[in-house]
Amino acid sequence: MKIKVSDLKKRLKNYEQKELIGLVVEMFKTNKEVQNLLSSKFLGDEAIEVLFNQARKKIEIEFFPDRGHGKLRLAEAKKEIAAFKKITNDQKRTVDLMLFYVEQGVEFTSAYGEISEGFYSSMVKMFDQVAIECDRDEDLYKMFSKRLYNVVSNAPEGWGFQEALWDSYYTIEWVIDEEDEEEGE
Repeated sequence: MKIKVSDLKKRLKNYEQKELIGLVVEMFKTNKEVQNLLSSKFLGDEAIEVLFNQARKKIEIEFFPDRGHGKLRLAEAKKEIAAFKKITNDQKRTVDLMLFYVEQGVEFTSAYGEISEGFYSSMVKMFDQVAIECDRDEDLYKMFSKRLYNVVSNAPEGWGFQEALWDSYYTIEWVIDEEDEEEGE
């Protein structure tokens, strides 16, 4: 059974500052997620960069571990992205992790051949989310434009994978604007 947020707030209001500090320190010591959250809040960009690199490494290990073969636990890799986003609320680095996930998937299927429909579906869904974010924010698109193009153009054609990525890629308004500018030159 969990306490409701409203009940939690009522109870915390009765605590003195010293007791609240003790409670927060206790949570910090026993919960890695709380450690990451408080580190990102109090240490800022430096802590967020460390968390970003840790998440990126965990994603990479699911595809290409230092030894052996990747386990391809896509849910674990996606969980890292979701946890990073929740803890830091850093849009740029979250989109970077999402794109990195797809890049790793493309590299994996290029290295090992066809995988499964579920694998490709997961890559396309993640790329769709990246495309939506880049369509909303031209600066994000500019930051990732080369990587976006490379991931699509390097994707294998099996299972309609590359075609689905191209479809998603062309939903980004800035891609079409960029191509129109190139044609007008």
